[in-house]
Amino acid sequence: MHCFSRQVLRLGFGLWIGVACAITVPGCDRAAAPFVSRLNKVNVDQIHQGMTKNQVQAILGSPTNSETKDFVVYKRTKYLYVEGKLYVNLAFKNDELDSKETNIGTQ
Repeated sequence: MHCFSRQVLRLGFGLWIGVACAITVPGCDRAAAPFVSRLNKVNVDQIHQGMTKNQVQAILGSPTNSETKDFVVYKRTKYLYVEGKLYVNLAFKNDELDSKETNIGTQ
């Protein structure tokens, strides 16, 4: 019986140590992390004609809206990025950037 009570005490002590460690270790609070916009002049200036959709997404992330039309001779894809009053409108011919329109840097 004496040996059993010693094991219970060790288990209880170990449990308290585990709880104390879990309480004192800081967690990740994503809500506290500041939001950093990818829609800024530095990123938009990196986007240039001939880039692929994957290259653009590596810089700006996924578009807010996209639309693809498959014509007989080529495929046209439009990417729209919007954040508040800021926007970037990109048009791809097949998989290469054909045109860029934005109001970033004009305000």
